[in-house]
Amino acid sequence: MARVRLHIHLDGDHSLGPGKVELLEGVREHGSISAAARAMQMAYRHAWELIDDLNQGFGRPVVETASGGRAGGGARLTGFGEELVRRFRSMEASTERAIARDLRALDPSLGRSRTRRSGSTRKSR
Repeated sequence: MARVRLHIHLDGDHSLGPGKVELLEGVREHGSISAAARAMQMAYRHAWELIDDLNQGFGRPVVETASGGRAGGGARLTGFGEELVRRFRSMEASTERAIARDLRALDPSLGRSRTRRSGSTRKSR
């Protein structure tokens, strides 16, 4: 079945989508940006840039960091970061429910278009 991928465009060139939310969930789970990035097979620098983009897009921090490296540093979601994750996942679920009927109605035609593209159409004799 087809699925929807929610992507929200903020002011300027900032955005919020499932990848950034997954990164925030990783920070929550692992307690560090670098560990969350490793879990997603992402470079630390890229993870930091994504979090910075969210901070700038919303005008307030989504992650708090503490210096100290292995001996006590780390990161955690701010209250706003927690709310952002919760609301995004809620919007995803609401969107899926809102369009589920239309997607089900389209699904048979989506299957036929995939078959045609793959070259497995039948010729009559």
